[in-house]
Amino acid sequence: MKAYQMELCGVRRTLPFIPINDTTAFASFVVLSDTELVSACAPEMARRIGAVDAIVTAEAKGIALAYEISKLLGLKEFIVARKSTKSYMKNVVSASVHSITTAGEQHLYLDGVDADKIRGKRVCLVDDVISTGESLHALEVLMQNAGASVVKKAALLAEGDAAARTDIIFLQKLPLFHKTAEGEYEAIE
Repeated sequence: MKAYQMELCGVRRTLPFIPINDTTAFASFVVLSDTELVSACAPEMARRIGAVDAIVTAEAKGIALAYEISKLLGLKEFIVARKSTKSYMKNVVSASVHSITTAGEQHLYLDGVDADKIRGKRVCLVDDVISTGESLHALEVLMQNAGASVVKKAALLAEGDAAARTDIIFLQKLPLFHKTAEGEYEAIE
């Protein structure tokens, strides 16, 4: 395989392979600017998530999806955990994160104003892909630090071992890939 062909909620996409190491790769899935895919998937995500007080996502790939889901759930806003602090942010809450799609450790930050909005609330964490679970875990720690209760965790895709998790909502499995002797990639089942 030179690229991974995927269909999600009736929308087809070709995902390029990104090597993790010499023998393994992941298929690069970016939903951030994909209006067609977000519009197709958000109704099913909203249906599966159901009633929550807030939708929370990490900057940046889940933002468009979180927006559309929150709109469909009738919420007035959604919360974005930032990857850097901004001058307007006061009483910042933070947590660290490391994922396979980001080199090195990063931190997530929540403005104190946003933390106040979700304190004591039932929230759903939304992301594009859950793989190692590190980003999701950092969001959970951030929510705990902000006093929110994580009642749902959702993503469009669960990659590799994440697809076996029973604590997340996802629409489809995205396999990891093994490099063959011919230099092609095949799905790891």
